[in-house]
Amino acid sequence: MDQLTEIYEQHAEQVGKYLITLCRNADVAEELTQETFYQAIRSIDNYNGDCKMSVWLCQIAKHTYYKYVDRQVKQANPIHTAEQITSLEHDLVDNENKMELFRIIHLLDEPYKEIVLLRLLGDLSFKEIGEIHQKKENWARVTFYRAKLKLRERGTVYEE
Repeated sequence: MDQLTEIYEQHAEQVGKYLITLCRNADVAEELTQETFYQAIRSIDNYNGDCKMSVWLCQIAKHTYYKYVDRQVKQANPIHTAEQITSLEHDLVDNENKMELFRIIHLLDEPYKEIVLLRLLGDLSFKEIGEIHQKKENWARVTFYRAKLKLRERGTVYEE
């Protein structure tokens, strides 16, 4: 078995589960998992071993997911009725607030950024987040709390 196949077999399930927490759609997660490994193969020479392979792959997965979301937003069809436009305006305000929150979250350092995303998008418990990071539940709680403080410092109020 070659090294790339071994990496895939060792990490595909974890990457897939991570993507499911982000997109909440098993079919999309499966597609994005394949894209993640394609991107990983293309940039395997950039992997320097400073972090675990799974962490590196999850970072690629996260960026793959963000690209997917951007494509979906760009492909959205315009809505034309007055009632739908009013609804769309409300949705845009909500989306702008969400987008601003995610922009600020994106600026957080690791592990704060990932902890917040796992909690918000993945709906994971602190125990599950701790298990993903091979830490204790309390570490996840404290890290999430510190991330919320950093978000507040940057002007975003987030209450769970």
